[in-house]
Amino acid sequence: MALARRGRSQRTIDYWPGFVDALSTLLLSIMFLLCVFVLAQFLLSREISGKDDVLNRLNSQINELTQLLALEKGGKQDLEDSLANLQASLATSEGERSRLQVLLDQGAGSSDTADRKIGDLTGQLETEKQVNARAMNQVELLNQQISALRSQIAAIESALQASEAKDESSQTKIADLGRRLNVALAQRVQELNRYRSDFFGRLREILSDRENIRIVGDRFVFQSEVLFPSGGNELNPKGQEEMGKLAAALLDLAKEIPSEINWVLRVDGHTDNVPLSGTGRYVDNWELSSARATSVVKFLISQGVPADRLVAAGFGEFQPIAQDDSPEARSQNRRIELKLTEK
Repeated sequence: MALARRGRSQRTIDYWPGFVDALSTLLLSIMFLLCVFVLAQFLLSREISGKDDVLNRLNSQINELTQLLALEKGGKQDLEDSLANLQASLATSEGERSRLQVLLDQGAGSSDTADRKIGDLTGQLETEKQVNARAMNQVELLNQQISALRSQIAAIESALQASEAKDESSQTKIADLGRRLNVALAQRVQELNRYRSDFFGRLREILSDRENIRIVGDRFVFQSEVLFPSGGNELNPKGQEEMGKLAAALLDLAKEIPSEINWVLRVDGHTDNVPLSGTGRYVDNWELSSARATSVVKFLISQGVPADRLVAAGFGEFQPIAQDDSPEARSQNRRIELKLTEK
């Protein structure tokens, strides 16, 4: 009996120690995994906290940039767009960080995926830092340009003030010179009018008995028939006699007129409106009127009148004193006018 019981006890296997060892090993593995998970979570939390500080600093710098750029909105629209894009990227990064935090809280995903995400986020932050640095450089450059422009504007304003002061002084001098010039011109005009009156008075005495010589305003009017043959420009003997008297009176008057008065005797040739045939010496009335005025001027020069005191002008039929087409009106329009005037 005793032998049978001993044999059965020897055949019984004790599993409990092995079970305890396996359970201990499993428990240690689970604890090791939990420690690894906690350590990874701690490292990720520290990394994310560091990223939060970086993001806060970036947000602070962005706010400062936004305030600086707000002062120069007119010329910095492109920078504002860049900052808006940067803020959008930061918002995206924050959203990604929040999503990673949720994944970590839920225990989903692996540490490798989280590391890749953190690496991507770090790269994006570096890119954003570079963009931020470029934006700061552009702002600094714009500030330098604005400072230079302000300096230029200040210099221009100083120059304008000096120019205005100089212009005011010049205007005062010009006004004084203009007043003095007007007084001098008025005196010269008065002197010329006085000599013109003397000239007209003498010519009235000399030519008062001539029927074909008239006084119209400030001009002596000679009918062409008195001076020239029909259609010609050569002074006839009677015309030479009349022009000789005129030259003598003009020479006497020239001795009395001061040299500083710049006077001239203007000789104007006029014709009637009857067109020339074009086959003769002159093609039209322009040439005929100019030739007659020139003939009178040349005769006066031959009588001793200085050439620089004479002017010849031809008006053709375009300055009539009688408007109808009667023979009497045409006779009046065929004339030589003499006017003492100033150059």
